[in-house]
Parts: sequence; structure tokens; C-alpha cells
Amino acid sequence: MSANPKGYRLTAATGIHRGDRLYQQDQVDILPHARVPGCLLAVVADGMGGKSGGRKASDQVVLTARQLFDRYAPQSDDPSDTLKQLVLESHLMIKLTAITAEEEPHSTVAAFLVSPGRECDVIHAGDSRVYHFRGADLVFRTKDHSYVQRLVEEGQITEEEANVHPQSNLLTGCLGTFQDPPLTLHHIDRLEIGDTMLACSDGLWHYFSPRELGAIVNTLPPRDASEMLVTKARQRARGSGDNLSLAIVRVEALA
Repeated sequence: MSANPKGYRLTAATGIHRGDRLYQQDQVDILPHARVPGCLLAVVADGMGGKSGGRKASDQVVLTARQLFDRYAPQSDDPSDTLKQLVLESHLMIKLTAITAEEEPHSTVAAFLVSPGRECDVIHAGDSRVYHFRGADLVFRTKDHSYVQRLVEEGQITEEEANVHPQSNLLTGCLGTFQDPPLTLHHIDRLEIGDTMLACSDGLWHYFSPRELGAIVNTLPPRDASEMLVTKARQRARGSGDNLSLAIVRVEALA
């Protein structure tokens, strides 16, 4: 998929794998705007709860994203407001699903919205992440709403120790819980040529350092980078891998 207003194009790819789990509870989508070139929404959702509860939750996030983005008018609507709506409406719909089901469906979300002027807005809840690379260098990544992230920020453990901590799956915020979800936003004034945005679930980022991720997304086109990241994550999981999903969007100069 590409869009090419004013001398650049956006190239994009998604990847998804069930890992070694019985059920696929991740969902991912990249939505190009139907009417405005150079505008897109990328969303990753990692569902949790019961055999099908997690998938219902992540499906709800992507469905809500599609409905909201279909109505989104880049010239007049505020992208950060739209992303907040995505989190709040998904959260409400997942809670309504839980009332009618025997499961406890929850989901993470990691989403970014690229505007025609190459601005980019980011939102997340849970431990699915968004990374912003300039070339191979990490400019920004979201901070997980998780117990181990809190320990890292308090200086009790390192990032490396967090990755192997026995309670690394404990979330302090996500969609579908009794608590209101976090509304953690980030704004990028301008994506430059050679910048890459990556959204992914913990089933992927768990196996890579930011340096490795940056090297792969900078060296390879999005489709090839996606395939390599999935392959390497599967190798490194050694038969105990979680569901994994990712969305990559890169800003390229027109040849």
C-alpha cells in the first residue's frame, strides 16, 4: 500500500502469527484513508481472556478503528481525539461483550494515525508498543502499562530483567477492565523521509532489542522486514511463543 502526496510515499506491511498458542487472539490492521492520500491508521490489539474472549476483544478494537476512521475527516477532525475515542469506545464495547459472555475479555491497543502533513499521533493501552525510528535509531517508544515497567521506572529492575520477570504479563491498564483505560498520547510533529513507525504486540517485541528492530526496519522494505521479524521471533521463542502481530509504516522519497 502506498500514498504519494508532495514527493513522498508511505509503504506499509502487517504481520501476524499464532505462535505456539492454541488460539489467535491478536489482531492487526492498517487502514488507508478512503478519500485523503497520505493519511492512514495502524492498529494492533492483543486480546486476553478465555478461549474466544480475547479474540472477541481484539476484533472489537479493530472493528471500532474501522468505523471511526471511516468517518474521520483529516481536514477538520483532531487525530488525538479520534485515537482517544478508539480507546474509550473499544473499552466500552468489550465491557458490553463481557456482560453477555462467560469470559473476561480484555485487550491491549497500540495505534498510530499518520496525517497528510506527515504529523503522527500515537496512543496505547497495555503492553503492545509503538516505536518511532529515524533511520535505524530509536526516537521514541511507548512505555508499557505494566507492573514490570513500573519497577523499571522506580529503578528496581533493568529493562533486561523486566523481559524475563515472572510477572511480566501483569498489566496495570488495558481495555475491558473495571478501571477506565489509560489515554496515553504522543505527538510527532513531522515524520521525515526514512522514518519508520512500528506497532507490535509483546509476542514480537519481547524477542528484540530496539537496536535490532531499528536495524531490520531500516535495512529492509516493510514487507520483508515484517517477514524477518516474525521468523526471528518464532526462532527465538523455541516452541513457547505467544501470538504476535505487527504493523510497519515507512516514509520513503519518491524515486
